[in-house]
Amino acid sequence: MRRWLADRWVMGVALLVLGYLTLPILVVAGLSFNRPSSRLSYDFNEFTLDNWARPCATADMCDAVVRSMEIGLIATVVSTVLGTLMAFALVRHGFRGRSGINGLIFLPMATPELVMGTSLLALFVAAGVPQGFWTIVIAHVMFCVSFVVVTVKARLAGMDRRLEEAAMDLYASEWQTFRRITLPLVLPGIVAAALLAFSLSFDDFIITNFNAGTTVTFPMYVWGAAQRGIPPQVNVIGTAMFVIALLLVGASSLRGRRARRAALAVLATPAGKP
Repeated sequence: MRRWLADRWVMGVALLVLGYLTLPILVVAGLSFNRPSSRLSYDFNEFTLDNWARPCATADMCDAVVRSMEIGLIATVVSTVLGTLMAFALVRHGFRGRSGINGLIFLPMATPELVMGTSLLALFVAAGVPQGFWTIVIAHVMFCVSFVVVTVKARLAGMDRRLEEAAMDLYASEWQTFRRITLPLVLPGIVAAALLAFSLSFDDFIITNFNAGTTVTFPMYVWGAAQRGIPPQVNVIGTAMFVIALLLVGASSLRGRRARRAALAVLATPAGKP
């Protein structure tokens, strides 16, 4: 028994920590099937599917969700493209000031959101830019780029460069090597970075609150609704977003395994042949 515990205690602690982190998500998922006794109560009163049948409690909540998704998608696309290009430049190329840029990448991640929000607000006011939809997008891109760079850099650093060298030795051009070897291997990291950027953008409140003007996103709607009672449909939106993210992560992981097997198969085939 002592040897069995010594071999498995690390896994047991990891499962306990994972369960502790997952517990709030399970509570939210359970509350999405709950009919509370009042708008100000969070007790498990009665099981119901009405919340899922009518996910939009009010038109304002649906508008806020759609607006947050639009902002998140735009910020994700822009930050993923910029962050991926920066990661390739920092990992694959040597240039003057690279170490300093590596340090600057972490500044938005280390800066408190309150400081970043007020700084961006002062910048927009000084430049005469009215606060609204596009100022939120710019603010979200500012802090999402750093997370994309760090995630893609980790994927590039862990990639075996010998696979690309082997493809070049088999007379593949640079574009063929990138399209059939590099991109499939890096794609899971890019997808993970995009999912992280979208989650951060969709979830952000502090920076958004400073630069939103009259625009209301989903986190801002929840904050305002908390004063008069949060509708249970908010838990439906949260549960749905978590399930979708989980499915995307699983699909990305599966695609990454297939891409690695495909890249190894390509190396076994001379360039220019199927």
